[in-house]
Amino acid sequence: MLYLLFELDGDRYALDVAQIAEVLPLAAPKAIPGAPAWVAGVIERHGTPVPVLDVPQLALGRPARPLRSTRLVLVHYEADSRGEDAPLLGLIVEHATHTRRIDAAHFADSGIATPNARWLGPVASLEDGLVQRVDAQAMLDAQARALLFPAAAVGQPA
Repeated sequence: MLYLLFELDGDRYALDVAQIAEVLPLAAPKAIPGAPAWVAGVIERHGTPVPVLDVPQLALGRPARPLRSTRLVLVHYEADSRGEDAPLLGLIVEHATHTRRIDAAHFADSGIATPNARWLGPVASLEDGLVQRVDAQAMLDAQARALLFPAAAVGQPA
């Protein structure tokens, strides 16, 4: 499978490109007062508002640095399916410099439970070090989904 690699304070992570709609240069989203710190804000893409998460803020408790390699990655976000009809979710990630093919069989359970970061998946030991798979679909719990996609939450069971 093909993955977009990015880093968080020197550790490498892999995002399946099948989840990605578009990779953009970093642009400042419109801030939303009162939103959690990990919500960077919202951008407009093709006439539609797209909520944006600051992944370093979510994972490390610090805002993303505006590096040349910091990118805004738009992913198809829908807990039940992926596709063009799924709403978009923006992810700000650092050091998103290249893609890499990694066989799914190379990933193994890390042996560490991450209930507060369910989006962190198994790890792969590669010749140049470890890389951990990220599941964008698992980044939001039910409360966060209702916050970022309130229209979709209408009629959903609590």
